[in-house]
Amino acid sequence: MAGDRELVQIVDAALAEANRKAGAWLVCRLGCTECCIGPFPITQLDAVRLRQGLAELAACDPALAERVRQRARAAVEKMGSDYPGDLANGILDEGEEAEERFAALAEEEPCPALDPGTGRCDLYTARPITCRTFGPAIRSVSDALGVCELNFQGAGDDEIARCAVEFDAGELEADLLASLPPGQTIVAFALAK
Repeated sequence: MAGDRELVQIVDAALAEANRKAGAWLVCRLGCTECCIGPFPITQLDAVRLRQGLAELAACDPALAERVRQRARAAVEKMGSDYPGDLANGILDEGEEAEERFAALAEEEPCPALDPGTGRCDLYTARPITCRTFGPAIRSVSDALGVCELNFQGAGDDEIARCAVEFDAGELEADLLASLPPGQTIVAFALAK
């Protein structure tokens, strides 16, 4: 989707600025997988981007793409009937009960895109917006500021606030999502098919 490329550029520019401002406070690096463990909701736009990234990977490295698919299928199978959503399409249920069921999912399960041997994301360029924004002090205008607990060790709230970067994708993401089926899913379901 053409608009998705623009959205990713906006988010990645904000991320680059946040990384610059954070400097030594930021410990994110290849092999640090703290934020790659446990399922989390993603938008249908993220799911489309991940599937496109997997298709591109399959074109240049079919064996690696198949390993990613196998990890995704294994994660979906492991969740089984505990998945708080539609097992046929992966769409998460909404509401308080569904959120409680989601919170009870296996939190120690690595993301299927994560190479367990290297700690590298096999779909890094296609990663969800949440993956792009988690870690440094970055937020969209509609979200609260969240940073990885491994970053900013010893920094006070004022120091973190000085490093914070806010981005505004305007209505771009909402417009893109409006053209897709409603609901959220998880990385494993986006990649398992």
